[in-house]
Amino acid sequence: KIFMNTLKYLQSNEFLLDVDLWRLFANLEELNKISLSFLKSFFETVKEHVSKSDSSMDFSFILRKFFQGDLCQTHQIYCLNYTSAVFYLENLRPREDFGIYLKQWCEQNKRCKRLHLPELLVAPLHRLTRYPLLLDNIWKRSTDETEKGFIWSLKEKVEKSIRDLEGKVKWLDNIQKFRQLQEVIIWPQVWDRDKRFFVPEYLKQSIRENSSENILSSVKRLLLHEGRLTLAESTRLLDVYLFLFDDFLLITKIKRNKKKYGGSDTGLIPVCPSLTPELQSFIREGGFCTVLDQPIPLDRLILKNVDPVHVTVFSLRNAFLIQHENRYRQCIAVFLLQAQTETAKKTWMSQIETAISNYTMQHETKKSTAFCFPAESSEI
Repeated sequence: KIFMNTLKYLQSNEFLLDVDLWRLFANLEELNKISLSFLKSFFETVKEHVSKSDSSMDFSFILRKFFQGDLCQTHQIYCLNYTSAVFYLENLRPREDFGIYLKQWCEQNKRCKRLHLPELLVAPLHRLTRYPLLLDNIWKRSTDETEKGFIWSLKEKVEKSIRDLEGKVKWLDNIQKFRQLQEVIIWPQVWDRDKRFFVPEYLKQSIRENSSENILSSVKRLLLHEGRLTLAESTRLLDVYLFLFDDFLLITKIKRNKKKYGGSDTGLIPVCPSLTPELQSFIREGGFCTVLDQPIPLDRLILKNVDPVHVTVFSLRNAFLIQHENRYRQCIAVFLLQAQTETAKKTWMSQIETAISNYTMQHETKKSTAFCFPAESSEI
């Protein structure tokens, strides 16, 4: 509340007017109000029991009122905005005026106890996950069987609510991550990627319309593993960044831009916090990833370990091979990759093997389901 009320005060004096209060704090005021109301009612019941030792401690009314009411729903609204809030906060930090607001106006306040805003923003999420523990403790101490049954059903509802929320948060987080990847990953046109292909200018536009960029727009696709590796080419070693999705592998070249994200020329471009720290740092430096070759479908990918003895002549260590086959099982591309450590190599190979196995299993299940036709009629 110190951070929120201070920002309100500064905006009332025409400072930081472009900072969106809702994007940072969502429904924090409503959440504070209903949480405080719940705690007051809870402790009043305890206090009444202590002052009148002969009275039983009945929590049913309070628990019904709040847990079947707006308490969990209000938390859900806040939690669904949390990832976006962290995303927004991280991209406001480089600003000098916003930094003064954080450090001089808020963080120096004794009531903050040296905690920073990200550490405080996550607190409501932790509180929501503790409600089932509270209900479980009340259930254990309850003596009335009817009350015990009611409290147990409430606990199960709250736990289901948290599980549903986790799914929604992951879904929203995945959307944000893929939107960022769409901005960072550059798909060169086929004639730029390979000089063998000639396309007259008047035909290029019709080919551009069938762009590959939308391949990352599917909300069902999952990013399983990513990271930087080295690609051995005939005359050089090339820094590459690999993205392993649940249906294909994408190999990209790392390129740097003189203009940095957040600079005066590019404006304030947000960086998704769920991306790896390495990729976040790379994006802030103005980097981007250019697709090196077409995506390699997992059912067309052959993974091979490379024995260290065979690559000593190239001064390569921790190497493995990725082979791309077409539908006729012809090899159309080969990539000799090197990891920084043996552990990193084993991790990559394990991740790719698991992804291929899962992909194959899913498609075999789909095929078997598709071919399960009903029995033919005797009239046919």
